[in-house]
Order: sequence, then C-alpha cells, then structure tokens
Amino acid sequence: MLSTGLPHGAVPRLERPGPLRDRVYEALLELITTRALQPGQHLVESELAGHLGVSRQPVREALQRLNTEGWVDLRPAQGAFVHEPTEEEADQLLTVRTLLEAEAARLAARNADSKGVQALEEILAEGLKAVEADDVDAAVALNARFHAKVMELAGNAVLAELAAQVDRRVRWYYTPVARQRGEQSWIEHREMIAAIAARDEQSATRLMREHTEHTRRSYHARGDN
Repeated sequence: MLSTGLPHGAVPRLERPGPLRDRVYEALLELITTRALQPGQHLVESELAGHLGVSRQPVREALQRLNTEGWVDLRPAQGAFVHEPTEEEADQLLTVRTLLEAEAARLAARNADSKGVQALEEILAEGLKAVEADDVDAAVALNARFHAKVMELAGNAVLAELAAQVDRRVRWYYTPVARQRGEQSWIEHREMIAAIAARDEQSATRLMREHTEHTRRSYHARGDN
C-alpha cells in the first residue's frame, strides 16, 4: 500500500497531449471522485508527483485548482487534504440533482426514439451484471452513463450543461452508497425506461424524482447501516 493510501492500479495513466497541469488535475480529480483518495486524506505533493511520474510543480498547480473548486482543502502549515463534504453540502447538491434529472426524464419521455430506449436497456443490462458481480466501480460508472443518456435523450443543451457541472460530484456522493442501493437502483432504472418508452412524461418525472430522492436519503443514512 502506498503511503498516500492509493490501492495498486488506482493511479490513472496521464494521457498525452495536453498541458501537463491539466492532465495531472484530471488524474487527481478522478482519484478523488472514485474515492481512491478518501475524504480527509492528506495529499503529499512529492508522493503524488512520484505516483504520477511528474514534477511537484504541476501537482501543486492542480491542487490549487482543486482547492478553488472545492475538492481539496489547503490548510496553512498542514498541507492539502481531500475535502470532507458536510451533510448540508451533500443535501444541497443532491436536491439540485433531483430537479435537473426529473426534468430530463420528462423531456426524454417526450423526445426519445426506439434507438434511445434501446441504448438505455443496454446500459441497464450491463448495470445488473455489475451488481451481480459486486463490481462497485463498474456499477457507479454505469449509473453515471445511464443518467447521462437520459440527459442526452432530453435534447436540452442548457439542461445538459448544468447537469455536467454536478455530474462528478454526484458520482462522489453516490460511490459510498452504490453497494447499498445495489439491484434496487437498477430496478428503478428499468421502471424509468418503461415510462420513457411509453412517452409517459408524468410517470417518468415522478419515477426519476423518487429514484434520486432514494439516493439522497441513502447517502444521509449511510452511517446507520
């Protein structure tokens, strides 16, 4: 185990081309959102630089940017730490997510064609396999794909842009409850697909609202399980 607590194989490869600081930023953000780097974990510049195969300067620049965006806390005389979200922060973001996702489901029910519905069904099948295999990382990624596809089928560029701004943070909050939500989450996805296929805007809206509320409540109750 590395001293920063990164599991073997967790460090993403830095893709080229692109400014090094941006690639380091993306790598660190991915490690945070997947919780390979845990909330509250101390981030040592020299160690991160060694893991990523870069100098300390792009790591320092990336940490400054992550601090500005609320992913990292820079503490005087202590260093950088992965931000620990408060219950209020989580509640506010997941409440906004509910509003965005419910509207997306309504528009998807209005606009989706058979090809779009089929794409949702394919993601559903993969998600159920991931749950059966107890592959939490795959289930989280597929959950994000499902919701992104619904957003795409909604056909509203402004709505999609707003959703993209909170997508990674939603993944951050969803990861610790993914196993708890398990198959039930995908059963709810199946019901949403049926409503979208039937062009039932009212049911699609209600089901998505209930679905995202279940995730919000599960996040707040995670310490009780």
